Amino acid sequence: MSTVLGVFAHPDDEAFFTGGTIATLAKDHEVYTICITDGAAGENSSNKEGSLSDIRRVELLEAGKILGVKETFFLDYKDGTLSNSLYHEIAQKIQKITDELKPEILLTFELRGISGHIDHMATSVITSYVFEKSEYIKDLWYFCNTEQIKETIKDYYIFWPPGYKASEITKIMDINPVWDIKVSAMVAHNSQMHDVMRILKRAETLPKEENFIIIKK
Repeated sequence: MSTVLGVFAHPDDEAFFTGGTIATLAKDHEVYTICITDGAAGENSSNKEGSLSDIRRVELLEAGKILGVKETFFLDYKDGTLSNSLYHEIAQKIQKITDELKPEILLTFELRGISGHIDHMATSVITSYVFEKSEYIKDLWYFCNTEQIKETIKDYYIFWPPGYKASEITKIMDINPVWDIKVSAMVAHNSQMHDVMRILKRAETLPKEENFIIIKK
């Protein structure tokens, strides 16, 4: 059974962006995830008390169980602080994990970070670096938005990058069979229910698909 490793910036990225793909791959792969930040800068829309980072850690573990993730690794950097001064340090920590797991596939954001979020962009760049340095990793799957999806999204940050043309997308994952699993994993991130509802509302008009640009060695 081959191994897949998803590398994400925040708790909830794994479910919101690639939950259907993870649930699908977990049927015949060993799937692991890395969460680089603690998610403490997010909004808490639940009635849970305590530190937001602790709340989101528990939520991420629960979402992982729903999706079929074998184990999640936490790097615990502060949410919103990923910058080039940390790139090599983070890459070394990820490399230590990949050297142990020997994944054939890495999942992460496309280089523009989907939404223009700096943490996402840093995660993509760092994961790309690890991919290039690791002979045993054969494929790098960049999750991306299509032009159709981008048309449904208002700018959320300062700038939301354009979607990709159909000709640029390498792989389309049909997530209809695992849609309910993805939704359950999203809802597990209860403290982020404001985002969950926004994403699910938008999904009503979109195909149940997740899109990737795949880089192969």
